[in-house]
Amino acid sequence: MRKDITLDAETRETRGKNAARRMRAAGKIPAVVYGTGGATIAVTVSPKEVNKILHSKAGHNTIFDLQLQGGEKSPVMIVDWLHEPVKGSLMHIDLKRIDLTKRLHVKVPVHTTGDPVGVKIQGGLLEIVNREISIECLPDDIPEHFVVEVSALEIGHNLRASDVAIAETMKLLSPPDTVICHVVAIRTSEETAVVEGEPAAEGAEAKVEPEVIKKGKKEEEGAEEKGKKK
Repeated sequence: MRKDITLDAETRETRGKNAARRMRAAGKIPAVVYGTGGATIAVTVSPKEVNKILHSKAGHNTIFDLQLQGGEKSPVMIVDWLHEPVKGSLMHIDLKRIDLTKRLHVKVPVHTTGDPVGVKIQGGLLEIVNREISIECLPDDIPEHFVVEVSALEIGHNLRASDVAIAETMKLLSPPDTVICHVVAIRTSEETAVVEGEPAAEGAEAKVEPEVIKKGKKEEEGAEEKGKKK
């Protein structure tokens, strides 16, 4: 989705870990810009401004303008990013120039709404299997998310990617039978014990009886031996 956002960037000549550390100490992070036949450019950007975009409703599907200091201004998307594994701070991003006249392949979140019949009446559980689907569309047509109504779902029923209502200008790329969500029955601990315990119980009896008999024989033999010694 196109947003009226401009991210400022400065070109950088230095590369490597030491240079990256100095950038982060100065409140910047390294990034690269590429795509649409243009040259790949190494730049620095504000991690604070990038995080605002990543945490917006459109997230990484946001199309915004990148303004190079003293240079080009072009629409871009964040296509990859790296977080520091311990602190979680943003360390690096990849930006791709976008041709607004060409269709893109993007993943869009799918949200559910409503209380399934299978949950509120039949006592089941709604499970979310896939939280997004892949579509093809023009950059300006990328939605923030899709919404599916789950109120009619009963136990054993599901909603698939083909059930998601998409615009005529979009094309579904995910397999149509991809399950988005379904309602399943909740097994009680007693049912689980009966189902899982019955075969084991029969086997247990078969194993226990010989041990008891064998133990009894040993006790009898031991008693006889003691009687002979006396």
